[in-house]
Amino acid sequence: MIPNEKLLESLSRLFGLLRDTNRLKILFAIGKDKKSVSEIMNETSLPQTLVSFHLRPLRESGILTTERKGAFIYYSLSEPNLIDLLLSLCGVSPRDSIKEKVTFVCPPMPFMRRWMKGGD
Repeated sequence: MIPNEKLLESLSRLFGLLRDTNRLKILFAIGKDKKSVSEIMNETSLPQTLVSFHLRPLRESGILTTERKGAFIYYSLSEPNLIDLLLSLCGVSPRDSIKEKVTFVCPPMPFMRRWMKGGD
């Protein structure tokens, strides 16, 4: 069953927002917590201008929510399970990713292997 056109367009926009590695770094840095820009910068080693540049579309799309505390704005995922979903797309369980900071290469999913070989 193919979802309706509106849902497909929403998914396309979501994956379009997530195609940038810096945005993914930011999302993983935030994780299931609330983080300020400076905390995100420390975890990602990205400069403030780049972090702010990527936070805006993530916030405007509804992926991130904000909460002001004094002079600071804290960012959090509007759907904290997004991190688990992203990890599962790459075949990594959330528990495996917590053991230690590991670098992993997301292998093509089985259906992607067939597609890349020209199969159905």
